[in-house]
Amino acid sequence: MISLSSRHFLLPALLVGFSFVSFAQMTEESKSERAVLGGGCFWCVEAVYQGLPGIKAVVSGYAGGKMPNPTYDAVTSGNTGHAEVVEIEYDPAVITYREIVDFFWKAHDPTTLNRQGADVGTQYRSVIFTNNEAEREIAEASKTAAQPSFKSPIVTEIGPLDRFYLAEGYHQDFYERNPGHPYNRAVIRPKLEKLR
Repeated sequence: MISLSSRHFLLPALLVGFSFVSFAQMTEESKSERAVLGGGCFWCVEAVYQGLPGIKAVVSGYAGGKMPNPTYDAVTSGNTGHAEVVEIEYDPAVITYREIVDFFWKAHDPTTLNRQGADVGTQYRSVIFTNNEAEREIAEASKTAAQPSFKSPIVTEIGPLDRFYLAEGYHQDFYERNPGHPYNRAVIRPKLEKLR
């Protein structure tokens, strides 16, 4: 069931173009699908996707590296090959995979290699991990369509998901649980305001 908490109305300007269903349809058990992507610090990506209709859950984690069961300290060293990512559980009857990926280009700068703002390193790379060939094709088509909006080439990696590792508990819902944190005030809140 989709929560009708205030965070689902966080980005009202982005609602244009999204599919809507009736309240009766929303209360029925609906299908869930998952998307995994990274665009810098997972705290930011988690916060921007939590505000979209059709998003059931967003969790922070790690993907794309070699080390099994990586920790935050290991990933931030830049030596494991993992990226900070989010796994998005969504209802495809409300928001499509293409809409999730199309929004991705607005939610971060996909033209900076291994960097988002002050966060530098391969763990902050722009990446879309796909679950199948259909998702890869959708992601590639979305990337091609987004390119004219940027002066520099999009450097986002698109590749198959091997495994998603859940990040430590203190990273989950970070923006919502830590409103006074300096990173939230300086980086995430301005990003959310810009996206509105």
